[in-house]
Amino acid sequence: MNLMGLPSSANQGTTFRPKKRKTPPSGSKVSALGSQLEELIATTLGSGNLREAVKLPPGEDINEWLAINTIDFYNHVNLLYATLREFCTPDTCPIMNAGLYEYRWADGVAVKEPIRVSAPEYVEYLMNWIETQIDNETIFPQKPGVPFPPNFKDFVKPILKRMFRVYAHIYHCHFKKVVGLKEEAHLNTCFKHFVFFTSEYQLIDEANLAPLKDLVDKILNP
Repeated sequence: MNLMGLPSSANQGTTFRPKKRKTPPSGSKVSALGSQLEELIATTLGSGNLREAVKLPPGEDINEWLAINTIDFYNHVNLLYATLREFCTPDTCPIMNAGLYEYRWADGVAVKEPIRVSAPEYVEYLMNWIETQIDNETIFPQKPGVPFPPNFKDFVKPILKRMFRVYAHIYHCHFKKVVGLKEEAHLNTCFKHFVFFTSEYQLIDEANLAPLKDLVDKILNP
């Protein structure tokens, strides 16, 4: 059973891999308060005040805030997609797209040149890549006394930009299924939170939001 109240299809090719910081990095005031920050996120989300939920708590470290939320967004997107995995196959989605926009995969290491892959293949590549980033302690430090890299935001931005593509694919290609499962409210809430956060810290360029421009505009300017 997953957080949407549905039997998980994560075992059908894409495995749900929740991530959680083992030990908050130290060296800043917020480092000793990782669990409190996570509780604050949960509390503000529960209140329905998503605009407030994304704001940096006074006196806290921006990098810790970005890290905790990035991991949470990874878990949300990973699980949301897993519930739709049976409907998103190489046959139904032979390319990773969002309407007229097509996304090709490249990570600059294992796959240096962009390649055309099916949507489930793209998402699998993406989740593995994000997991590798999060597990890399030179980017997401987990040991006491190890600071975040000074350009940490530059690592977070491509992660969130690519997460957006999964949302875009779901809305364009699988939203009818989401409605049929009566889970559109949950999807919309997760995406709304994602949009408020990435907008608050300018983490995704406007051009990359084009596939869902109308929806994003409606969220930010109701």
